Amino acid sequence: MIGNVTAMILIPYVGAFSDRIGRRRPIIVGALGSGILVFPYLYFISQDNVPLTILFAVLMWGCVYQGYNAVFPSFYQEMFPTRTRVTSFAVAQNIGTLITAFLPTIFAAIAGPTTGCVGTIKTDAATYKKFLSAKAGCLEQAQSVHTDVIWTVGGIAFGLTIIAAISAWSARETFRIHLNDCGETWAEPVSTKEYEEARVAAHA
Repeated sequence: MIGNVTAMILIPYVGAFSDRIGRRRPIIVGALGSGILVFPYLYFISQDNVPLTILFAVLMWGCVYQGYNAVFPSFYQEMFPTRTRVTSFAVAQNIGTLITAFLPTIFAAIAGPTTGCVGTIKTDAATYKKFLSAKAGCLEQAQSVHTDVIWTVGGIAFGLTIIAAISAWSARETFRIHLNDCGETWAEPVSTKEYEEARVAAHA
C-alpha cells in the first residue's frame, strides 16, 4: 500500500519529466533500476527483515519502477499510427500480460517446497523426536530455497527488465513527434521551440 501510494504521487511527475527529456531514458532507468533492486528486496525477505523489505519494496516498486510504469502507456501507443493505435497497444499489452501471468507459477516451481518440513506436529514423543532430528535438514532446505529465489528468480526478473530496456533503447523516440504522425516512418520531430510552446499552451 505504501508503494502504491508513493507511485500515485510520483507518476504525474515522472510522466511530465518524460515530456521534457523523452520516453526512452525513464523507461530504461526504471526497468533496469527496479530489476537490480529485486535482489536486495528478495534477500531481505529471506532474512525476515521486515523494515528493510518494506523499504526496498517502496524504493523498487513505488519509486524506481515508475520510470517505466508512468511512461509505457504513452510510449507504447506512440509506436503505432492513429488508425491502429488502440488495437495494436491493447493486443501487444495483453499478450505480454498473458505470458508474464505464468511467472509466479514458474517461480514457485523453481523455489519448490521444503519437502517433509510442513505439516502438523503431533504431541506424541516419537513423532516429536523425529521432527527434531529432521529440523536441521529442514533449515538447510529452507536456506537452499532462499538462495534459489534470490539468484534464480531474481535473475529471471532482472533478465526481463534487460529485455525491456533493450527494446526501449532500440525503439524510436516519440515525445516530440506530433500525435497524428506517430507510428509513421516519415514522421519527424517538431522543433524544441514549437514543442515547448505546445506544452505551455496545453498546461494553460
